[in-house]
Formats: sequence, structure tokens, C-alpha cells
Amino acid sequence: MAFNHLPAGVHDALVPLSVTPVTHSVPMAKNHRSDRPSAQPVSSLSPGTVLDRLAAGPSRASRITHTEHLPPRAGRHAVWPDRIRSEVIAAVQACGIEHPWAHQARAAEHALDGESVVVATGTASGKSLAYLVPVLSTLLDGSEAPNGRGATALYLAPTKALAADQCRSVKELSQPLGHSVRPAVYDGDTPVEEREWVRQYANYVLTNPDMLHRGILPSHPRWSSFLRSLKYVVIDECHTYRGVFGSHVAQVLRRLRRLCARYGASPVFLLASATAAQPSVAAGRLTGLPVVEVADDASPRGELVFALWEPPLTEMQGEKGAPVRRTATAETADLLTDLAVQGVRTVAFVRSRRGAELISVIAQERLAEIDRSLARRVAAYRGGYLPEERRALEQALHSGELLGLAATTALELGIDVSGLDAVLISGYPGTRASLWQQAGRAGRSGQGALAILVARDDPLDTFLVHHPEALFDQPVESTVLDPDNPYVLAPHLCAAAAELPLTEDDLELFGPACAELLPQLEAAKLLRRRAKAWHWTRRERAADLTDIRGEGGRPVQVVETGTGRLLGTVDAGASHTTVHEGAVHLHQGRTYLVRSLDLEDSVALVEQASPSYSTVARDTTSISVLETDIEVPWGDGRLCYGSVEVTNQVVSFLRRRLITGEVLGETKLDLPPRTLRTRAVWWTVTEDQLDAARVNPEILGGALHAAEHASIGMLPLFATCDRWDIGGVSVPLHPDTLLPTVFVYDGHPGGAGFAERAFHTAREWLSATRQAIASCECDAGCPSCIQSPKCGNGNDPLHKRGAVRLLTVLLKGAGAEGEGAPRGSQESATPAVSEASEEPGAQRSREELGASEKPETPEESETPVAPAASTGPAAPQAPPVP
Repeated sequence: MAFNHLPAGVHDALVPLSVTPVTHSVPMAKNHRSDRPSAQPVSSLSPGTVLDRLAAGPSRASRITHTEHLPPRAGRHAVWPDRIRSEVIAAVQACGIEHPWAHQARAAEHALDGESVVVATGTASGKSLAYLVPVLSTLLDGSEAPNGRGATALYLAPTKALAADQCRSVKELSQPLGHSVRPAVYDGDTPVEEREWVRQYANYVLTNPDMLHRGILPSHPRWSSFLRSLKYVVIDECHTYRGVFGSHVAQVLRRLRRLCARYGASPVFLLASATAAQPSVAAGRLTGLPVVEVADDASPRGELVFALWEPPLTEMQGEKGAPVRRTATAETADLLTDLAVQGVRTVAFVRSRRGAELISVIAQERLAEIDRSLARRVAAYRGGYLPEERRALEQALHSGELLGLAATTALELGIDVSGLDAVLISGYPGTRASLWQQAGRAGRSGQGALAILVARDDPLDTFLVHHPEALFDQPVESTVLDPDNPYVLAPHLCAAAAELPLTEDDLELFGPACAELLPQLEAAKLLRRRAKAWHWTRRERAADLTDIRGEGGRPVQVVETGTGRLLGTVDAGASHTTVHEGAVHLHQGRTYLVRSLDLEDSVALVEQASPSYSTVARDTTSISVLETDIEVPWGDGRLCYGSVEVTNQVVSFLRRRLITGEVLGETKLDLPPRTLRTRAVWWTVTEDQLDAARVNPEILGGALHAAEHASIGMLPLFATCDRWDIGGVSVPLHPDTLLPTVFVYDGHPGGAGFAERAFHTAREWLSATRQAIASCECDAGCPSCIQSPKCGNGNDPLHKRGAVRLLTVLLKGAGAEGEGAPRGSQESATPAVSEASEEPGAQRSREELGASEKPETPEESETPVAPAASTGPAAPQAPPVP
């Protein structure tokens, strides 16, 4: 693969590095050693020493706002349950593991007792072995059945990369067991000719929820022998199943349980999670079963030095003359370069695909100036790559051929990257759970490790690097998901009916909302009741009614115009903002310009180019209240939660100079609007409150707009979301409330639970929002407090001081938020799709929903089908929802 150029202007913007090159002394395959003299083997350096080298020089040292030292911890051993087969224990010991940690033995005991269990311990604590040992022992028992398949197990991972990595681990561990354990990956990358063998002979199948939803469950007769013998379902990294994705996966698992019961099986669920609040409660909501919790981590841990790093202010001015910090992308690229020169094996986690590509390109160019052989040892890893590209990168990381990798969350989850010395986190990943998951990728062999959070120029990151107690003194978040969301439940009821007719006995499994949804599904002619069962009535596949990742349609293919070569894919929900005409698209270190976007055929045509800028889409949003579920008084104002309809349209894009972020111009776009029915939290203020806050009509719009921006940026600290999951609108006079109003809404049909969480933590959430604005060192507002790069109004108007005074008065009247938000009544049989009118004076700011990095989905389903058109009578219609 080639990484052959860097857009003009990048070199000038980079801060020079002052490091002493050293080589890495840890043995690794294909270890490319520099010819430069070694100052000191990095393996003998403590994480603190590595950090001191990075911070050499006064300008660098001032960027570290806090350093947290987590001391090493000794482990506590136990013994495996005596019911584990001796052959399995011997295989584990052959891998160098003499005794299990206490939490591993306890989890295995619960599994053998037939109790579903969640292991919620830290990264690299051996969760995989905790479920693998009882599973392998049971498979070994089953291999003695007459057909050699008396027991099977299903492994679910959120990404294909993790499933492939786990398959490698299982094969290595089970090698002494011969052919008794037959693991196989079954996903969109599995060749068609191998699939029949997997169905008939594999007894440990590794897949993802997408393939289970679209491929395995709809074709369950072909999987009958596997499902009939299913003893265990392993759900790895279960903390990632949150929001709308988690809600979909919860219903997929209920469909799986229903089919297993029809085949006479009742599998035990074994879940692995990063440290989480109330893991048994979240696991129970996910599976619909009681789940035992094992959360006492008995594994040893090496020293971890965790630094918070704030890039410096630049001489550049942003919108409205606001001061601009150096980007987290440029700062992370510097640090990755510095660590690679020192021979420190590093992964830099980046929030966007574009960011991962850009960091790798900058680091390669910088390394080439020092030692050309080093440039080849840094790469990018993200979703949207072709399968063979992903596998090659994973292998290079495993072998040690790569020293540095700029990766999206596609590499965050569980993949064994043993031997890493450092982790860079470019921007807060949205939750404390993800932060610790990423930080834990380093130091896997018990050695010391370094983690650095590089702050972006936004309210939440700025708040966190100056309030380290919010990261290090707070527990991780509870997982938010809502399986009863009607937009989620309805298509899964259809899919379940297509798999086997639904009966009254099935309704308890799918939840209490079924009783209200089934008549609507009948009215829409999606289901038909015959005798005592509901049947799927359409020719189309019911599983195609919904995308469980909430991406809203088939992916857009990115095709090079001159060659016709498929470069990769972009999620449908992100296409308007990322591959619109004129957008800059990065792939494998090369830069492309989008020449056209065909929404009907889901194709973006691109050609290679070398622009000196990046592009950022801008959009407008209007909102209308459909129903208020609950409201409480906040002084004279109100805090409300309910259903809303949001109409959004991408209208233009900005061209920003690379690294500096200077705006070079704006270009209009002509893209269709999109309408979303979802859940929102909103608050209103009265004239008396405005008078008390000294907010006159001239600054009202700016004060509301500033409070909205900052509150969107701060919500991820209180709900398990990131800012891409939510959006906001502020209106000086909203026609539904007849008062100045600020809305924050879930960016998924039917909601994802984030707005509800915001409602119940509103006092703490808005107090932190006020503090973040008030404590920012700028005069009139900047990206660190109230400006948003995605603002459809170009961050105009904004009034920083007005926002602080307004929130101060609002919070004085804050009362108890109430005990909960009851679900609203069913309004209509089908969702409305008409555009909401734009309110005069509305300040529209919609965060770029769906543009965040998501794990990959399978490229093909079990049964190939023609993709449904976005409009027209032949397309499967959306299930009726409120």
C-alpha cells in the first residue's frame, strides 16, 4: 500500500520535535531496527520517563494539565472448577497459564451451573479465558456424541475484526484438543463455498449481531442442527451494545432465544464487558434473562501513567475572531511520530475515519524525514477498508512490523495487540468506559504503560482536561438501551413472524409494547393474524426492514472515476455530510475529491487530488413537539421530555485549511431534507427569568444558541453517548411552547435513551454546562466552550456571558426532575414524513449524526437479495410506530 504524499501546508503547521531516537528491544517478528545508535532500550524506560521525553521543552511541558499514576496491582489466583475437562486445563497450561485468576474460576463455575453470567473486569484481565474454558470443556463433552456435534457455541462480537482475532486465539488454545473443537468465523467476509461447512460441522461459530440478524436467524432451518445443540452464547464487549444499536441487539437475542426454544435448546449466555456500572442490570436488559455478575477483578496490573494533554492556542482566528487551539489531529500525529522514533509501540485512537487517515499520513511524512524505513511502520486502520486490507493490517500489528497505528474504534474492542507500550486517545471517546477500554490496550503483559488523552477544541474535552476528577474519581457510566422502543421492536416482530409465526406465548418474550404494536402492523398489512398466530405477509425479507446499527439504508460505495475501482464504503446516514459533491475523502493515505453523489444508486464517484484543505458539512434543523410525556417546573420555566419531529437538511460545506482550520470559503449544496421522529429533552424560560438574567431580546438568540451548543458538548459526560448521537435546536420563540426553548434530541428514530437520561440528570448536566462556559479563558466564545464546527448557522449569533447568566437563573429554579418519563400513547399507524416548517429566528445546530466511526457490518447476508429502493411501492415499508 502506498502513502506517497501529504497535502501542501502541513509541514509548516507542525511543531518541531526534539527527541532522542532509540530502538525497541522487545523481540518481535520482522522487527525492523533503525540504523541509528540506541540511546536506551525503551523496554527499560518507565512510562513516566517516556512522558518526560514527550514533554521536553517549556512549550511542550505546559500542555500537560494533569498526570494520574495508577500503581501496579498484584493478582489473586484460584483453581478451575473440577468439572472442567482435564484436557482443557492441560491446553491452558500449555499456553503458559498455570492457574486462573479468581474471577475467571468464579465465572466458569456459574457457566457450568447453567447460570448466565457477565464478567465485568478491566482490560486484559482474562475475560476471554473465563468463558472459553467452560465452553471448550462442554464442546469436548459434546464431541463424544454419536454425530460428533452434541454441543455447539455461538460467539458474538461487535466487529468482524474482533471475531477474526478471537478465532485465531481459540484455534491456538484448542490445538491440543485435536478436531473436537472446530471454530469458524461466519460473517460477510466468509467465502460462499465455506458457509455450508460452517453450518454443518463447526461447533464454535464466531459472528456478529448483524449476521445473526440478517443471515442466520432468517435461514434457521439450515442451522437447525447447530441451534438444536446450542449450549452457550458468548457476547463479547457487551458494554458496546448501547443506545439504538444495543436496543436492536437485545431484540435480535430474543429472536435467537425463541428459535432455540423451538429446537429444544436453552443456551446459557456468557457476557464479557469492560468495567461498567450495574453490569448485571445492563446484561439482563440486553438478554432478557437474569444474569449473575462477576466484577471483582483479580488480575494483576502494571503501572499506568495517564496524562491529560491540551494543545496550545495558535495565532489563528476562527469564526467571529475566536481564538483557535492547535488541532488534536496535528498534536496526536506529532506524538505518534515522536513515539515511533523512540521505538515505542503505539496505537493512536481517533474518533473519525478521516482523522485516522490524516494522522497516519502526517506521521509517515515526518518519519520519512528522519528515517525512511520508519515511515513504512506507521499506518491507518478504520472501517470501510476492504477485508483483505484489514486482515493485512491486523497481521502487521500482531507481528510487530508496525510500530504505530492510527485507528478508529474498529480496533478498540478486545483485539489482542499485546506488546503495546503506549496509547494515544485523540479526543475524549464519549464515555469513561470507552476511555478506559482504549487506555487498557497498552501494557498487556503486565509491564508499565503510558496513556495520553489529547483534548479536542470543544467544551467537553476542555472541561475534562481541567477537571480530571470527572475522569479519575467517577465510576463508569450505566449502559443505556431501550428494547421497548417501538421503532426498534416493530421490525423485529416482523422478522420474528417471518422466521416462525408469532403466537400469544411469544409476546412475553418481546415485551409489553407488543400488544400495542401488533394491531398497527396488521393495519399496515405487514402482519396478518390467522387463528392464533401472526404471519409475515410480504415477499420481501422481513430482516431487511431495519439496519440494526441505525445507519438508515445500504452503504454508499466510494468508486474511483478513472479506474472504476471500489475504494470502500460510507454509512448511508453519513453520506450527506462526508461524500457530498466537493467533499475531501481520505483513503489509505491518499486524498480524493468527490465529483458526484448518486443517492438513488448509493454511489459516490471520486478522483485522486491534492487539495490544501479539508471539508466540513453544514446543515439546518427545525423541530416540532409531537407529545410531552412529562414536565416539571424549573422556577417559572419548564423542563420537559417527550416526542418530537426533526427535519434536517445539509445545505453547504466549508473548506478549511489543513491543520490550522482557517475557513477558506463556503459552497452551497442541494441535498434532500431528512425527517426524524425521536425523543428529546427541552427547557423553556419566561420573560421574568430573562429579566433576572439581564438577557434582552437583542442577545436572547445568542444566549440560547450558546447554551445549546455547550449542553450538547457536555451531555456525553452524563449519558453513554457521544456528541454524534445527539443533536440540538434553540429557538427564541418556539410555536409549540410559545417561549424561548432549547431542545436536545436523540439522533435515532424513536430515541435511544440519551435524552431521557439527560432529563433525569438535568441539574447536574446543565450545571456542568454553565461551569464549562464560565471557566473558559476566552472573551466572547470559542470552540472550547460555545462554538460548534457543525453549526448550521455559522456560529451566529452566540453570546457567552448571556448564556452563563441565563443558565444561572434557570438552575436557581431547578427542582426534582421526577421519577421517570412514562411512555406516550400511540398516535398513529405510520410515522409522518412531512417537513416541519422552519421557525423564524430559530438557531439550528445539529451535530453530524451518524458520522462517528462505527464497527463494520457484514458485506453480504445469508441469502443475497436486491437492495430495496429508497422510495416506491416495491420497497419494504417502515413498520408502523408511534
